[in-house]
Amino acid sequence: MKTKFRLLAFSLLALTLSQCAHPIERRIANNPQIYQSLSTNDQLLVQQGRIREGMTKEGVFLAWGRPSQVATGRQKGNSVEQWTYLGSQPVYTNTFGMGFGGGPWGYGGYGRYGGGYWGNMGPSVMYVPYKAGSVTFRSNRVTDYLRGPQ
Repeated sequence: MKTKFRLLAFSLLALTLSQCAHPIERRIANNPQIYQSLSTNDQLLVQQGRIREGMTKEGVFLAWGRPSQVATGRQKGNSVEQWTYLGSQPVYTNTFGMGFGGGPWGYGGYGRYGGGYWGNMGPSVMYVPYKAGSVTFRSNRVTDYLRGPQ
């Protein structure tokens, strides 16, 4: 019985620790064939979360993850694909809202059916999206990339 308990405890610990792994490490562990197909130099870049001109889409995926948006088109007669990565930035505000809302007849009031509303009062946080990076590919290879707020 002790052995089964230890095995279960070890399995749970291993599962918990695997969830704590860095996203890059998880992508590499989940896609070992892709990682092994990269050159030694590209493997080092992926481990650092970096990319380079000439890297394949698969290498960029391992280094930066799945893009938020993908756009395809043509540029100077060539097919191009652009991956866009979005981030979110906290914006702290101090709000005071007042008004009426709800109610079964479209207006506010008090009591069981009125649903008077006083909104958020005090500090709050909103997360605002921003463009955190973009990568352009031609023939499955990186031709241009930008990292950081744009």
